[in-house]
Amino acid sequence: MIRVLIAAESEILRRGLAASVPEDAAIEIVESFDPSSGQLAEKIDELQPDAVIFERRGADDEILSVLAGREDARVPGIVLLADSPTGDFVREAIEAGVGAVLPREATSAEIFAAAQAAAAGLVALDPASFEAALSLRASGRRGIDGIAAQSLSPRETEVLRMMAEGLGNKEIASRMKLSEHTVKFHISSIFTKLDVSSRTEAVTLGVRLGLVPL
Repeated sequence: MIRVLIAAESEILRRGLAASVPEDAAIEIVESFDPSSGQLAEKIDELQPDAVIFERRGADDEILSVLAGREDARVPGIVLLADSPTGDFVREAIEAGVGAVLPREATSAEIFAAAQAAAAGLVALDPASFEAALSLRASGRRGIDGIAAQSLSPRETEVLRMMAEGLGNKEIASRMKLSEHTVKFHISSIFTKLDVSSRTEAVTLGVRLGLVPL
């Protein structure tokens, strides 16, 4: 069961999402509120949700500011419903810790699926956002080709792909027939080579560099 906080300026969206949680989804809506009140950070601290669905027209970067102030605090999976989920903003959002970027017209099923993925530490992008990320990579913009990542070994790449599946260290060790200590060593090496500090960052960068297939 994942606990989801809905922070949406649109009352219609708040009510629609609250009323359309898929019956087969292990999702609990802990609260639904208008983030224009400026209480987002407080709500996250108070309710400790696993995922946050955020929508506020004309304030897509607000969630980035909130995340920037939570370096030493627990960060839930963030699903951002954006005005234009393309271009530089996609990179900035994911680098800030946003787990999913979707257009506002996304269906409730897509939004909740993205919330589950984000809560598991995965990255979920709609096709337009993914194409934008690819175009940034092709143009050599900072954050994609500008990252001087050392090549991962085949085993490290395999570990990274299992991380992308949401597997924990014990599950990875079991599947690869390795000790958990060895898996931790590989993950540490992955973090060092990719110059990242979390599993989410490693998977996100792995997707961008083509190491993790979508």
